[in-house]
Amino acid sequence: MNLRFLRALSVGKLNELAVNMVDRERGTIRAGSKALEIDPDFISHLKGIDPDRVLFVTGTNGKSTTNNLITHILRNSGFSVVSNVEGANLITGVAMALVKASDMGGTINADYYVFETDERYLGYIAEQLPSSRLLVTNLQKDQVQRNGDPDYIYRKITDVICRNRFRLILNADEPRSASLADLWIDPQAGSDQDSSSGAVTSTGSTGSGAVSNVKFYGAARHPRSFIKPDSFVTMPCPRCCHRIRFDYHNSDGIGGYHCDNCGYSNFAPDCLITDVDYDNRTFSIDGTTFHMPYDQPFMLYNYAAAVLACRELAGIGAEDAAAALETFVNVAGRLDSLEYNGQHIQYMRFKQENPETLQSFINAVAADPEEKVLVIGFGTVNDFDPHYINSSYAFDCDLSLLEHSNVIKYIFVTDTICYDAALSFIYGGVDPDRIEVIPTNDEKTILDAVAETGCSNVYMTIELHRFERMKAYAAGEVSNG
Repeated sequence: MNLRFLRALSVGKLNELAVNMVDRERGTIRAGSKALEIDPDFISHLKGIDPDRVLFVTGTNGKSTTNNLITHILRNSGFSVVSNVEGANLITGVAMALVKASDMGGTINADYYVFETDERYLGYIAEQLPSSRLLVTNLQKDQVQRNGDPDYIYRKITDVICRNRFRLILNADEPRSASLADLWIDPQAGSDQDSSSGAVTSTGSTGSGAVSNVKFYGAARHPRSFIKPDSFVTMPCPRCCHRIRFDYHNSDGIGGYHCDNCGYSNFAPDCLITDVDYDNRTFSIDGTTFHMPYDQPFMLYNYAAAVLACRELAGIGAEDAAAALETFVNVAGRLDSLEYNGQHIQYMRFKQENPETLQSFINAVAADPEEKVLVIGFGTVNDFDPHYINSSYAFDCDLSLLEHSNVIKYIFVTDTICYDAALSFIYGGVDPDRIEVIPTNDEKTILDAVAETGCSNVYMTIELHRFERMKAYAAGEVSNG
């Protein structure tokens, strides 16, 4: 018996108990962190985990929501699931979830294990927790100081896939992550079985055929699909490095695409969302109607990925998945709202240095035809040292949809780069006369400025902790009457 492991497990359990005594709803990595401090190989010593029932979910955007959707559908279908639904996606967060699920001897008895994993830490986690499957949401520009460019993350994930030979669940409509299928499918070869690796090769990029090791999900063109001018940055073809051209975007950098040079284009999805109806908040998969708990276009890919993953993992059909979505609430999502002074403020959190999530916010605002106010707060990126400020990613976004979408005022806030953020929108074509810059983080000042507009329809994107303080302040104002 490994005494170091048992000590690590006991300390982890005690820390879990202590946290629960303070606040049972509080998410923390303390239990996992303490266990790993004592036994760095803690996860690998746990017993009872079948790798064929473990799924990792990674990617730039959407991995928390996809992870939580999969977990919710599985649990709604009667399965027991261990998952880091709180959003802690480093190895400490995975260890935390496993500490909670384990008995005092280190054995876990669950039907499935679903873990969101940070792209950079996927390989580190996989070393201790073997898995047969990997779901990749997308690989896009994100955190330039940390990652440099998406190809760096692409290379890291490629290396992990080659070492672990995961069965893959991929986004057919995102060129970079979809091309990970080439690790199983040789685009230059015929459709033959590789006896040494078990891989099945395929000649084209427009059909997955009978390839058992790679499955694709996607969405058909829908009412909120859009086209960006050719002047905007796209990406190199992952096969030949020529330019990828998008015929349309369903979400920024995701949609119908092709390469004029080598012919690379969308894989045929095994799970396809069709008949998207934003007015009634519905879509279809395989003839089954689904209700959308959240009706933003980027959510379509989270839904499709989750439905396909649950089908592959547990054989859950579309009807059961649709029933589960009726009760889904995302505890780690990007959407929220608050009421203040008779105004409804809709909040969408975006990842700083991530043009795709900023573009999703812009598109959501532009899709609303009513008169509205837009509040934008870029801040200091302080996830790691040195802290720094960056607004360059805003120049990757297409603001043209806002021009005729009835935005009466743009308010730029925070005490760091509010002027730079405003300039990026001016360069993008926004009328400077409709822009107000308020260099502050003070909740009352910001909310009062919004109130002075007299507009009841307000959209806001700002750092999460600032929004939470603003929401608490607004609730206090209401309760104080």
